[in-house]
Amino acid sequence: MNSVLESILRRPRSVLTMMVVMFLAGIAAYVSIPKEANPDIDVPVFYVSVTQQGISPEDAERLLVRPLETQLRGLDGLKEVTAVASEGHAGVVLEFNIDFDKDQALSDVRDKVDQARAELPDEADEPQIFETNFSLIPTIIVAVSGDVPERTLYAHARRLKDRLEAISSVLEADLSGHREELLEVVIDMMKLESYDITQQELLDSLARNNQLIPAGFIDTGKGRFNLKVPGLVETAADVYSLPIRQNGEAVVTLGDVAEIRRTFKDPSTFTRVNGKPAIAVQVKKRVGTNIIENNQEVRRAVAEFTKDWPSSIRVDFLLDQSTFIYEVLGSLEMTILTAIFLVMVIVLAALGPRSGLLVGLAIPTSFMVGFLFLGFTGITLNMMVMFGLVLTVGMLVDGAIVVVEYADRKIAEGMHRTEAYIRAAKLMLWPVMSSTATTLAAFLPMLLWPGVPGEFMGYLPKMVIIVLSASLITAMIFLPVMGGLLGRTKADPHEVELARSLSGDDHFHPEWVKGLTGAYVRLLARLIRRPGLVLAGAVAVAVLIVTLFTRYGNGVEFFVEEEPDQAVVLVSGRGNLSAIEARDLVGQVEREVLAVHGLKNVVMTSYASGGRNGGVKLGDVQDKPADLIGEMNLEFSDFCCRRPASEIFEEIRERVAPIAGIKVETRKIEGGPPTGKDVR
Repeated sequence: MNSVLESILRRPRSVLTMMVVMFLAGIAAYVSIPKEANPDIDVPVFYVSVTQQGISPEDAERLLVRPLETQLRGLDGLKEVTAVASEGHAGVVLEFNIDFDKDQALSDVRDKVDQARAELPDEADEPQIFETNFSLIPTIIVAVSGDVPERTLYAHARRLKDRLEAISSVLEADLSGHREELLEVVIDMMKLESYDITQQELLDSLARNNQLIPAGFIDTGKGRFNLKVPGLVETAADVYSLPIRQNGEAVVTLGDVAEIRRTFKDPSTFTRVNGKPAIAVQVKKRVGTNIIENNQEVRRAVAEFTKDWPSSIRVDFLLDQSTFIYEVLGSLEMTILTAIFLVMVIVLAALGPRSGLLVGLAIPTSFMVGFLFLGFTGITLNMMVMFGLVLTVGMLVDGAIVVVEYADRKIAEGMHRTEAYIRAAKLMLWPVMSSTATTLAAFLPMLLWPGVPGEFMGYLPKMVIIVLSASLITAMIFLPVMGGLLGRTKADPHEVELARSLSGDDHFHPEWVKGLTGAYVRLLARLIRRPGLVLAGAVAVAVLIVTLFTRYGNGVEFFVEEEPDQAVVLVSGRGNLSAIEARDLVGQVEREVLAVHGLKNVVMTSYASGGRNGGVKLGDVQDKPADLIGEMNLEFSDFCCRRPASEIFEEIRERVAPIAGIKVETRKIEGGPPTGKDVR
């Protein structure tokens, strides 16, 4: 190993060229690596949902849940099945083992749901399968609101959705908070009787139309022509012209016996943004794309597309995750720069300017080489990766300090700096590798952490391993070559005298070493003569630390408590409330919340009892109440310009306390993997 290392170090031009190329490639990798707030992990949970209008919870359990459970519980790798039956709906939650193959599991779930579909009632809607994927959370929400007719708002939002989906980095843009458009046919019974048309004739006529009919082709011997039978309803005029009865040349159409008008389905949910009716466009980015560039392109496209819109329609951007990422990455970058500065100050004070700068160069070089490796592994730049960088700032200079310190010693003994650094690299190779290996061994168990928290936290040890491995390459290859070119050429007389005395045959005396280092050497000499006392002191300190932590510690948390940027207000109400009644009750809470200072955006979604689905979400929480009739997603103002969230929550609770018939709960959005309540 030493001979291979020496042969590499004897080629300084090749080593420096490789270092510069890897450094520049690391910078390019840092710029191009997709950036996001939380790690993109595969959560082993799927949700199968089936709806059937008007079915009772008991019938939903018997007719919807049981056929699904029978098929799904035999899936490979399935850990737990949880089913919920409610009025008009049935849902099955499938939790797999964390080491599952996501694509294979999704394919198996679809196959089993297709098999169960034959046993479901004909009136049941098509089962829907939802996968839990943090990367499919909207990266930015565009809210279109205003005091304008509903059809106008819907038309503008639908055109904006089409424009945003044309962006290459956008996976999809989903509309929420709108009602599905339809044609309403009002039959005139007097006209129906005057034409002597029965209701069954009317229904049969409607059933025979709006169908795609494969008409084949005609071969005349001189040519071949495809035939197309116009049977699909595409416009309102097609509905008017649907034939019901024909007598001779007279044809009675649907337009002769009915009034047809455009309308919307009856409302089941209501959405408002900051007190105004709104439709939200939830934009999701493609996996592996840069969220910052994606959201900038979305904002640019929205500004260009809406510049000619009427002033009565307002466009708001909600939960722009790139803003949060800017803040997190900016704070972590400043933390890293501050740590580098402090390390440099200490190194310069201990080793001197030239040797200190050599050690300082190891920090950015190791980081850039680490980012290059990071780009090869396909890991995104997220919060846990940046925390790993903060952890390694002080550790990655250890090997560089050892090499530089030993080389300075040999230079003080009269060796040329090039030979001194090569000798230092050869002799310190195994000690530095052993030191790095012991540090990595402390982080390796984190890679074995099971479950979703292990997937989430696993990015931190991965980044530590990558950066410390890069620091080993820097300390053993790049630094000796740079030291041979930039290291100091001679030492001061005191260092020369000390080196000569240490390398001679005379017995070493701690009094020869001066300054703070000499005080440490003399203390170490005394302690070495009393090993029993040192071991007893170490055990006593360890016992004291454990005792004090056990007695005065504040407990253990998975993620530290932090000031939230978002929160959710949950409104529960008992009884079979209609969508209108739920809207009015939740609206009372909304008016009180809007009067609270310190909120940037308030998004209200209400729904009838048992009809919770969809809605505009700035974030999500676990374990929502079963009798939920509405929720408000709160986005706080900047922390610099508002009160703490605890005071805002307290004011909300005081304001809504007089409202009768409902229960209001405030929750902040949890950091890290969602955990829900302590007791369920």
